[in-house]
Amino acid sequence: MVTLTIDGRKVQVEKGTTILDAAKRIGIDIPTLCYHPDLEARAVCRVCVVEIEGQKLLQPACAYPVSEGMVVRTNTQAVRQARRMAVELLLAKHPQDCLQCIRNQNCELQALAERLGIREVRFERRLRGLPEDHSTPSIVREPDKCILCRRCVETCQNVQGVGVLFPAGRGADTVVTPVFGNDLADVSCALCGQCILACPVGAISERDDTERVWEALADPSKHVVVQTAPAIRATIGEEMGMEPGTLVTGKLVAALRRLGFDKVMDTDFTADLTIIEEGNELLERIKEGGVLPMITSCSPGWIKFGEHYYPDLLPHISTCKSPQQMFGALVKTYYAQKAGIDPANIFSVSLMPCTAKKFEAERPEMRSSGYQDVDAVLTSRELGRMLREAGIRFDDLPEEEHDDPMGISTGAGAIFGATGGVMEAALRTVYEVATGSELGDLEFEQVRGLDGIKEAEVNLNGLTVRVAVAHGLGNAKKILEMLRAGKANYHFIEIMCCPGGCVGGGGQPIPSTMEIKGKRGRALYLADRNMPYRKSHENPAIKQIYAEFLEKPLGERSHQLLHTHYTSRSKY
Repeated sequence: MVTLTIDGRKVQVEKGTTILDAAKRIGIDIPTLCYHPDLEARAVCRVCVVEIEGQKLLQPACAYPVSEGMVVRTNTQAVRQARRMAVELLLAKHPQDCLQCIRNQNCELQALAERLGIREVRFERRLRGLPEDHSTPSIVREPDKCILCRRCVETCQNVQGVGVLFPAGRGADTVVTPVFGNDLADVSCALCGQCILACPVGAISERDDTERVWEALADPSKHVVVQTAPAIRATIGEEMGMEPGTLVTGKLVAALRRLGFDKVMDTDFTADLTIIEEGNELLERIKEGGVLPMITSCSPGWIKFGEHYYPDLLPHISTCKSPQQMFGALVKTYYAQKAGIDPANIFSVSLMPCTAKKFEAERPEMRSSGYQDVDAVLTSRELGRMLREAGIRFDDLPEEEHDDPMGISTGAGAIFGATGGVMEAALRTVYEVATGSELGDLEFEQVRGLDGIKEAEVNLNGLTVRVAVAHGLGNAKKILEMLRAGKANYHFIEIMCCPGGCVGGGGQPIPSTMEIKGKRGRALYLADRNMPYRKSHENPAIKQIYAEFLEKPLGERSHQLLHTHYTSRSKY
């Protein structure tokens, strides 16, 4: 332990603690900008500088370790002037379009300028005039807004292990860009959107599809159906001012009806359907000597990453579509048939935690209904903007139920949104299908939590099934390299592209730290415990769709509508 003095107050902390964290222990909030609690401190913005007695230069609190007897001052005149100078220099090169910016009122630079009382910038404004990048259906880059904090670079390279963003150039000419100045569409970007969550300003954002959805809602010839992803019920509350981890399933349904959607259905329904198809696919591979281990296919960011970097391992990936795309195919076939609606007049919208879902919806393989299966994908943030524009107050909304027939779901479907949830849902069904016995304890604690890689074993009538779970592409790479080397002795692997799973998706509310993701995940497990059905194969609506339409798992119609294939992609 080390004892030091900060602003006249003594504090004792562990050796190696930074001044920033030591100050937090005693309620002193040092302003930061390039710092992020889940990333390695780079100390490039110099906003968090403090005075240390005996040193001539100001030092960055986010990266400077404490020492015995250290005396720190966080609020002297020199410190305040240095912070204001650093922020004014950033503002001199930053577009002053806050009112039109997608991060207005949720921008760290904007909030910092207000906190430091900056009312004028003493330096000549010089914008660089860098071109914007609108090349992908998921992510928009506006380099003129970039403040060179490098949080996106750290996330892309060291958290996700993709490494398509780099600082290029020197000094005032430095810019964060894909390699050789390419657009994102021309490199091996997974479109996961984790860079968006890391960005403190509006330099990286999701493509905004809200206007397309507003137009569909206003078109009387369109029957607009919306599906709600598992994770959304635990995160949209944050967009509406509630605490992280607030479960708002019923209020979400009510809000969507008030926006004008004709039917509000649940992606959890097709999450249950995914488990039936994927579970049977796993059992078939085990029994008939298919390619093992089988890897889940619910995360489109992971799929695109695998197509770029591990095309040799594509046969290991389940052929099942994601729940979003299964729903899209069924809403324009099964639902259209039951409702007596021309599928050409159905506009299918999905509410997703994920920016890569926008890319997935536009893949050419996702037209098995004869139309584009999902017409528009909205992230949590986009839905939040629509709700605020419509003046909908969550506090005043009643609890309402999803619409039939694709609105009935189970707890197994709900936990899809947390890392390990797909695996746990699959094990609940695979165990009972394979053994014919009822599973006693439904909660597989071994695959829960935020550890990067988790493992478990399940006994199926004498056959030990070994499974693994990885979340975040950096952790996925470790398992995939083991698989390439022949050292991954598993039957089934769950990979989620985003840290924390879908609760940490690139389209989720900002901020999105691991602490917040943990709260969101716990909300989904709470939803699971409160559901009348907790196993996918017990869902009566799933039994009904097989009886009326799909006939059987892995059958001809199931293969046509619910399964797909993957594409080997180059890195550039």
